[in-house]
Order: sequence, then C-alpha cells, then structure tokens
Amino acid sequence: MDDKSIVDLYHARDEGAIKATADKYGAYCYTIAYNILQSRSDSEESVNDTYLAAWNSMPPHQPSILSVFLGRITRRISIDRWRKRNASRRGEGEIPLILNELAECIPDSVSVEAELEAKELSLVIDGFVRSLPDTERRIFLAHYWYLHPISEIAESYGFSVSKVKSMLLRTRKKLKSTLSKEGFI
Repeated sequence: MDDKSIVDLYHARDEGAIKATADKYGAYCYTIAYNILQSRSDSEESVNDTYLAAWNSMPPHQPSILSVFLGRITRRISIDRWRKRNASRRGEGEIPLILNELAECIPDSVSVEAELEAKELSLVIDGFVRSLPDTERRIFLAHYWYLHPISEIAESYGFSVSKVKSMLLRTRKKLKSTLSKEGFI
C-alpha cells in the first residue's frame, strides 16, 4: 500500500491504517527505537506509541513523506523513554556520548528569543546537512539522527572505524564553522 493510501486511512479514522503502517514501516520504526533504547520491550512499546501518536496527529497533519513523519515520532518517543529510564544513571551508553559530541557545535540558548533562534538554527542545520556530499550526509545522519554506533556504520559502508570517526569529526567542524558564520556561536 502506498503512503497516500495509508494517510487516507488515518484521515478516514480506519483502524486498518495501524496495520498498514505496521506492515510497511514497523521494522523501520523498531530499528530507530532499538538504536536508541537497546531494549526489545522498550523498543516495541515505542513503536506502538508511534502508531498511537500518528493516529492522534492525523488529521490535521497530512505528512508528505510518511516514513520521515513516523521516524521523527519514533525518535522523539524513544529519546523521551530513554531519558526517563536513565534519569538516575546519566553518563552511560552511546546516547550521552553522541549528544556530547554535538554539544560543542550547537549553542545552548536560554534567551527570550530562544524559540525563534531554535527555528533559525534548525533551518541552518537542515541546509548544512543537505549541502553535504551523499556519503558524508548519510554517515552524519546515521550517527546523529538514527544513533547508529560508529562500528555499525563502518561495517555497512565498508570503512574502518577510524575513517568514520574522522569523517564525523570533520563534519562536526564544518557544522561548527557554518554555525559560527551564521552567528549561532
């Protein structure tokens, strides 16, 4: 079933939308959740919560790319679940490491204009990511959006771990330079 048909089922409030979503995007959403949570049961719960969130947000939302829409929901839900689960054990695992790597590039904004700056920052980062060469962009997104471990990325691209690390370091430096030129740092 194509994405438009699935979205139409959501808008018609047809419960078949959930099954169609699970059939087409269940494994995709589970992979995103599992990369963040590293727990089968928590990942399954996140995917189920994704279906509920999709149900509750369509209508009014009319996603043009359903996979991106579902991926974003799954990622947000999984990170929230991870934060709750690890509230007392900060500093462990892959996610804090990944977030700390990006922290040096992205400023912490605590001003009155924070929301506007966040939208502008989002546009600049989006433009930056779109400007990257294909392989560099895919590796950057795999690590910082989908939270894939570096070793897994290296294996899937046939690169050494050190090559992936250096690619990510160079990309973070480019991002930092871009954000500096745009006045965010």
